[in-house]
Parts: sequence; C-alpha cells; structure tokens
Amino acid sequence: MSIHRTDASQLSPKQSWLGEKENIPDTVQVSDTDSSPSTPLLARLSSSTGLPSLPDTEPSSSPRGLAIRFHLGTVPDPSLGPDGHRRLHTDIIAHSTPYFPVRTGEEFSAFFAAVIASQDKDIPSPTPIESFLASHPSANAFLNAPKPHPLGFEHESFWSVTAYELVSPAAQVTTVRYQFCPVAGAKHLSPGQLKEKGPDYLSDRLRSTDLRANPVQFKLVAQIAPPGKDVVVDDATVRWPGTEDPESETLETNEEGKRAKVVVLGTVALDALVSDGEQESLQKRVVLDPCPRGVEGVRPSRDPLLEMRSAVYLISGGERRGGERGCGRARDGIAKLPADGESKGGREGGNRGTGSV
Repeated sequence: MSIHRTDASQLSPKQSWLGEKENIPDTVQVSDTDSSPSTPLLARLSSSTGLPSLPDTEPSSSPRGLAIRFHLGTVPDPSLGPDGHRRLHTDIIAHSTPYFPVRTGEEFSAFFAAVIASQDKDIPSPTPIESFLASHPSANAFLNAPKPHPLGFEHESFWSVTAYELVSPAAQVTTVRYQFCPVAGAKHLSPGQLKEKGPDYLSDRLRSTDLRANPVQFKLVAQIAPPGKDVVVDDATVRWPGTEDPESETLETNEEGKRAKVVVLGTVALDALVSDGEQESLQKRVVLDPCPRGVEGVRPSRDPLLEMRSAVYLISGGERRGGERGCGRARDGIAKLPADGESKGGREGGNRGTGSV
C-alpha cells in the first residue's frame, strides 16, 4: 500500500477537494464547513484481498479501493488541558464497483465462511459457496459484475458502499451515496493490453508520473436518494436508480418514474506521493473508518453494514495500534464476526496499491 499526501501549506484549488457553495443545493449544505475553498487530504488507493504479493493483473485484485481522509483542522478540547486541541477528520471509503454482496455483518461472515469451506476440490456440488450464492442473488451479482482492469488509478471510478445522511441547518435530512468520478475519464485495458503489464503496473504508473504537474483528479459526487416509497436507503445490495456518469443524459428511473439526482460536490486532486520511508509508519498509524466523523451535519445512515465495516477496520487497525471506534449504533451480529476471517476479507482493506492526496 502506498499513501499520498498534500500538506496544508501546499494547498491550492488545483490540489485539493473543492466544494463551491453556489454549486451545491440547499439540500446538501450541511454546515458552514463547506465554505472552505480547499481541504487537505490523505488518501489510499489499493487492490483487493489484502495480499501484498497479489499482482495488479490478477482478476481477484479487483475491485480497487479508494479511501480519503479529510483533515478538518482542530477544535478546543478541555480534556487535553487549558490550551488543548484535538484534530478533526472524517473519511470516505469506496471501491470500484457499485455492487456489494450482502446486506448485514452476519451475511458477510457467512459469505467468507462458505468461501473457506469450499476450498477443497473434492467437495461435491453444490459446494457451500454455490449454495450461498443460490440463496443470495446480490452476492452472485457482485461476483459476476464486470471488474475490468483500469489503465491507471486516475481512470477508475469508485463508489461508496453505504448511504449517509446530510442534515441541513434547518434539520432537513438528505440521504446520499458518494462516488468518485475520474476527471481523465474511465479507461480500461483489453485482455491483450493487460498481458503486457507488470505485476505492479498501477503503482509503477503513479511513481513515474509528475503528480505536481499532472495530479490524479476525481469529481466527488453525491447521488441523492430519489423520492418514492420503493427506494431503499439502508441496504447496500440495492442499487438506486440513477446514473454511473454524472454528465450522462441517460438516467434510469424507478417504478414511480423517479430518478436519483446527482450533484457534483467538488474535486479531489492527488498531487504528491508519500516517500517510501513514510509508507510503513502511515500504514501502522492510520486507521480508516467508514463512519463519518468530525463534520457537523454528516451522519451514518441506518445501513447495518456501516457498523460492521467500522468493526472490521478496527480489527485490522487494532493489530497496529490501540483505540476503539464505532458509529454509536449497536447492530446485531457485530460481535460474532471472526477477527481473522473478517480482517482478511475487507474489500477495501487491502495493503497493496497506492494512494495520493
């Protein structure tokens, strides 16, 4: 895993996440924090599975992951002394497919248990994983969804798995899902082109790029849940009617003729690569969290995956440092997740790839 960073002293509109207020409707203006012209970022780009030696060219290296930490400054904290301050940040974690295999933590655990139980080639059909997929169409759709290899990280799209709630100063709640859309456009390799690539072609491409002159850029997009009683906002396996390209004129509609509105919140520019000497330290220190923190007016939805994913990231991070994290909303089945299986199974938790900010 590589992580890229932009220090606050180096920020300019080109090098940071921008959210111009006049371009954001009132329904997604959650507080005065969105008036800042730029925000320093720390980001991680990664491949799937968490296996450091897995080549970028392997089918199982997808979906890719993009995790971004927004550094929001400091606030006074009397518990740290008369002049004490604590740093604020919040994270968005996404992967390169709009699909997810299961809805709950218990199903996620059962999914990986079925995979492990099906490793023996002598197991008769239906194997445990075949039985699981037959009873969970969403898992089957996730596994069979196209996951082409990108030309580079700068040409990949990323979706947040779960929904979030944005609360305006007038207490109006808007449910959204985030998406990162490549400014350079989505571009993927043909099978023939992929055969010519090396095992580390994605990170090699980043290292060979002058990121100051050619930063990796994404539009940060909010897909707003459309109105209608048939729209599900607490199930990551249910895709909202909408578009995978915010500039597309062809939008799906639900049964009531409603469509998800897409709002471009700003631009993320990844313009510096953390040195190799800093990589190991950051990998041990940084524990990313799918639950939003530190931003007034941004809160987790009722999707049960949020608490599960936060717990899985804690399991992984707990091996590197102490601390407790959670959304503050108890969910059934979280304590039952096997630490070893889930820490290895986190789709965005892979420790291989590159990141930039």
